[in-house]
Amino acid sequence: MTHPTVAQALKALANAKIAEHSSRFFKSGPGEYAEGDEFLGVRVPEQRKIARKFVKLPQQEVLKLLKSKYHEERLTALLIWTYQYPKADDSLKSQIYEAYMANTQFINNWDLVDASAHKIVGPYLENRDKAILYTFAHSEDLWQRRIAIISTYYNIHREQFELTLDFSQILLNDPHDLIHKAVGWMLRELGKKDQPLEESFLKKHYQTMPRTMLRYAIEKFPESLRKQYLNGTI
Repeated sequence: MTHPTVAQALKALANAKIAEHSSRFFKSGPGEYAEGDEFLGVRVPEQRKIARKFVKLPQQEVLKLLKSKYHEERLTALLIWTYQYPKADDSLKSQIYEAYMANTQFINNWDLVDASAHKIVGPYLENRDKAILYTFAHSEDLWQRRIAIISTYYNIHREQFELTLDFSQILLNDPHDLIHKAVGWMLRELGKKDQPLEESFLKKHYQTMPRTMLRYAIEKFPESLRKQYLNGTI
């Protein structure tokens, strides 16, 4: 079982019309955040099926697939890792994590991060030193910053909120809209578990945080409370 076999399975499902739409949707045009990314035009449910079919792909072959120029091949590689990770022994979990963190230049769009960071990075670091995530949160690389905040989704599900709040604070004035959305999303998820805690953070920062971040964070609040935040009348 080798990575060209997986690549061929994806190429067999390629669709030029879907590829064109994906190229626009994921902002791969000149000057956009994913400039130069290439697409086959394979929908995510089909990629998931292929990832499950090739879930026993050896680690070096998964890594080769991750280094593909095609977006769908990179996502499929990450999906394979997310399916492998929960059933892996400690040695394999370490291999997957180390390979993931050493190759973040290929985890270079929001969907790639969102499908994987909280399923690999979050669980691996749960009981380990998290200094690398603080480094990522301060990184100049957009995707490393997103990996830092999205990895905390794992912790949120376990009602461990410190990392989410720390990274939300660090990223509060981030210049990129994709980070505003990610931080707002994680604050919203935190709020589903502990709304008073989310509100204690928001009350300190809602007047200065990016509007998109705020809108994402309060999306599930009652309408009257949402309006108070948006109108600055809390």
